[in-house]
Amino acid sequence: MQNNPCFQLLLPAISEQALDPAAALEFVADADFGATTLFLGRVRALNLGRAVSGISYSLFAPLVLRVFERACCDAAAAFGPQLRLHVSHSHGQLQVGDLAVVVAAGAPHRDQAFRACRKIIEIVKHQAPIWKKEHYADGDSEWSEGCALCSPATPSALSTAQAATQTTAATTTPLARAADTHGDGL
Repeated sequence: MQNNPCFQLLLPAISEQALDPAAALEFVADADFGATTLFLGRVRALNLGRAVSGISYSLFAPLVLRVFERACCDAAAAFGPQLRLHVSHSHGQLQVGDLAVVVAAGAPHRDQAFRACRKIIEIVKHQAPIWKKEHYADGDSEWSEGCALCSPATPSALSTAQAATQTTAATTTPLARAADTHGDGL
């Protein structure tokens, strides 16, 4: 990652410890910036009508960090090279209320900061190889299908088999699609 010119602008991290939003805000702070945005993704207590007791995240760190880097570089390319960006994600077991993901953006203006933060979280949710297993209050657990199966991905990034999966997921009933929108309409 250090060969990438975006590296000075971003701080990607994966952690089995509690995520630190204050560290993210400190990293993106700059006296020349008029805006800072912060997105905090937490483990919610209820998902699809089921009481959740916790989540286990599994991931492949080298690829996840590459996706984080690409997301930050894409945001910098789209919204200005003056951005400072942070993205971190938890790995391992989390309880309800724990932070799962932190994204922060510092920019000269609010529109750049908001849009960069949104772009990064969408790329992370839809492209990072992070797998989520939800644990329920009734003792059951199941792996989440994830965003990659509920919304279109970049065609160039998909193999033929993945493209077929995307097509199948995209043509399911509206109720099934609505069940996995993550609140973003995707």
